[in-house]
Amino acid sequence: MKDLAKSGWASKPLASFAKTGAGGTPKKSNKAFYEGGDIPWLLSGEVANANIMEAKNFITAEGLKGSSAKLFPPNSVLVAMYGATAGEVGILRFEAATNQAVCAVLPSDEHVPEYLYYYLLHAKPSLVAQAVGNAQPNISQAKIKSLEIPLPPLEEQQRIVEVLDEAFEGLARARVHAEANLQNARELSEASVDATFERLPDATPVDDLQNFCTERGITYGVIKLGEHKPDGVPCLRTSNVKPLYIDTEGMKWIAPELSDEYRRTILEGGEVLVNVRGTLGGVATVPEDMVGWNISREVAMVPVDHTRLDPDFASFFISTRKAQNWLTGVVKGAAYKGINLTDLRLLKIPVPTLEVQNEVIEEVKELRQRMISAEAAYKEKLSNLDDLRQSLLQKAFAGELT
Repeated sequence: MKDLAKSGWASKPLASFAKTGAGGTPKKSNKAFYEGGDIPWLLSGEVANANIMEAKNFITAEGLKGSSAKLFPPNSVLVAMYGATAGEVGILRFEAATNQAVCAVLPSDEHVPEYLYYYLLHAKPSLVAQAVGNAQPNISQAKIKSLEIPLPPLEEQQRIVEVLDEAFEGLARARVHAEANLQNARELSEASVDATFERLPDATPVDDLQNFCTERGITYGVIKLGEHKPDGVPCLRTSNVKPLYIDTEGMKWIAPELSDEYRRTILEGGEVLVNVRGTLGGVATVPEDMVGWNISREVAMVPVDHTRLDPDFASFFISTRKAQNWLTGVVKGAAYKGINLTDLRLLKIPVPTLEVQNEVIEEVKELRQRMISAEAAYKEKLSNLDDLRQSLLQKAFAGELT
């Protein structure tokens, strides 16, 4: 492939060779704009696909007419402009409308849609870097229209597409393989942890979780957290309590006086936390460096009696599929599902001697370390595949692919 810069192929602003347009959203309050609709209507979250073959939402002809939404033809290249999906690219393979968060580049006689798709993938990091806004980046249609596109003859565009298609198919296969290996490693680790508990002697005492707690008892924390207080007390939510670890990213800090109102759940270290609302499945032991923190009402505090039950042993058991399946079975609610504390207190837990508990803890920790190492290796492979993909795009548009 020739160096595009040296070939005499001009770089042109996108708007100089193709028309663009943005969609719109019919008023949600007008049922006539949606009910019984048969016009496909795409949201920005549906754009990240090389071949967009279907829509999840539909509007009526009245909704199309009564809003800024418009129909875009097949082979339009779509670019997501707002929010978490900003910069995602896809090729529309059927006639459809979009909301205002999508920019459509209509087909033209000067570009191959797949070529433009690949170039916009290549340009995505630059576009996102120029986006305005912080939590919700915003790429303007004007930025997309002014983007300089190297434009070789159509025959050469098609050849570039064929080279990249073959390379990307190989990368996609490698990604599927790596993701499958990662999932297998996780499942094997979970099965190994389950097996560790299943090997406990048949004579191991089993009793309700509540019977191995201190007088503080199993309870939940602060009901209404109020405004974020940077100088306040860290308060753990379900987004922080993960399976066997606590993630402090996105921490909410609450007013000290509010935390004092819920002194029963001010953490002393060594408690077991269990998510009982929202994102279920999280369970972890409170480390010593979180003494003085508090929890929200979506998180249950299990203050185990350390003289009889090691908190890590309890956390590891509650994370097993056996315990998680039991907890899932007692979930209540429809729109907002959760586990009642009454049910959590009745969770049956095996409690061997502290010596045996320590043996189990060491075995599980070793298993988890192996899983963490394997997971890191597979994640590195996935990251390398992403880097290779971007490198191929860079070479393609620098004229370095053969």
